[in-house]
Amino acid sequence: GYAAEMDNPAMASIIPAALQNKKSVLFGNMQEIYFFHKTIFLRELETYTDHPELVGRCFLERMGDLQIYEKYCHNKPRSESLWRQCSDCAFFQECQKKLEHKLGLDSYLLKPVQRITKYQLLLKELIKYSKGCEGVVELQAALSSLLGILKAVNDSMHLIAINGYEGNLGDLGRLLMQGSFSVWAEHKRGHVKMMELARFKPMQRHLFLHEKALLFCKRREENGEGYEKAPPYSFKQELSMSAIGITEHAKGDNKKFEIWLNSRDEVYTVQAASEEVKTTWVREIRKLLTGQLEAYREASQQKTSAHLTAEDNSTERPVDVNGEIEKQRTEEEGGNEPSSAGDKKPQERATRSFSSSDTRPKRQDIKSDPTPLGLLKSSVSLDTCMEHRGFFTSEDQVTVEPEEEQENKP
Repeated sequence: GYAAEMDNPAMASIIPAALQNKKSVLFGNMQEIYFFHKTIFLRELETYTDHPELVGRCFLERMGDLQIYEKYCHNKPRSESLWRQCSDCAFFQECQKKLEHKLGLDSYLLKPVQRITKYQLLLKELIKYSKGCEGVVELQAALSSLLGILKAVNDSMHLIAINGYEGNLGDLGRLLMQGSFSVWAEHKRGHVKMMELARFKPMQRHLFLHEKALLFCKRREENGEGYEKAPPYSFKQELSMSAIGITEHAKGDNKKFEIWLNSRDEVYTVQAASEEVKTTWVREIRKLLTGQLEAYREASQQKTSAHLTAEDNSTERPVDVNGEIEKQRTEEEGGNEPSSAGDKKPQERATRSFSSSDTRPKRQDIKSDPTPLGLLKSSVSLDTCMEHRGFFTSEDQVTVEPEEEQENKP
């Protein structure tokens, strides 16, 4: 095929410079996909020829292998760009003539993307005609998993198109959701309040929700050709999930919600395309904040427990197997027995509850805690944390103060 001809010395003279040593860019991991289907997946699918309603089991067993399509889709923009640069060259024309293909190479490069999409349509049809059959549960589970792969592919395709983000996107955790919104920004600090201007002029932003951060990007028109083609998103701002609060219902529109920080000194009113989209985003953000709060509580309790244990161990006197060290120390001290209060103190400290008044961690203790995902400001006391019990009500505003102000605005 085309890939083999790129290594053919007889064809080297008509391969354009832009295409030389670019086989992996043009074809991605198509060879890996081909090998998987020919040697593994096709054979397993054929075993269900007489019982197609059971084929969901095959998909479930190979769901991990099907993720190779995500790698191919990631490379597809680069492949398309290279093809556009060289599509009219003599090399591709000669290959198409030699292979007797009616369609150009670009049609075949699209096949893997079409295949992974058609699988979910196939499963939907099987479910439709397999109601009440033995394998319908597996078919439904396979469809759900496959739709998850398609969502991951779609989300990641948007993510790799971000331009201007200087950090490592991998450090932000898993990408959970992405979508386009209208955003109003309100900043109360400074000499001029922006809220009057922002109230009437929303910004169009594409939001990327990660486990540790929320990115605001601006979609832009694609300019340039080939590898110079500009990514469709420009990075604008990053909000750490450890610093934000959320209000589910913004006044005036059921499709709006608020994301805020710095005790509402900065408020971003976000309008979704529908109430369903808004509800989904609010639920996912609340889930992240809840997880961070629970992780913080657990870490604080573990640290306090370890601190108390260390104190108890430091007050114990060493005793050898025969008790000789203790006996010698008692004789040197003139046989004076320790006071009963001194004996009981270590034991009392170890048995008191975590919330006892004299063992409750001080503010400076918590300030030095390694906070998982940075949910709470380092100077917030544990008592303050425990007061977030109205967390799930739609009117409550779940937040914590950030350690430093956000300087960039969307």
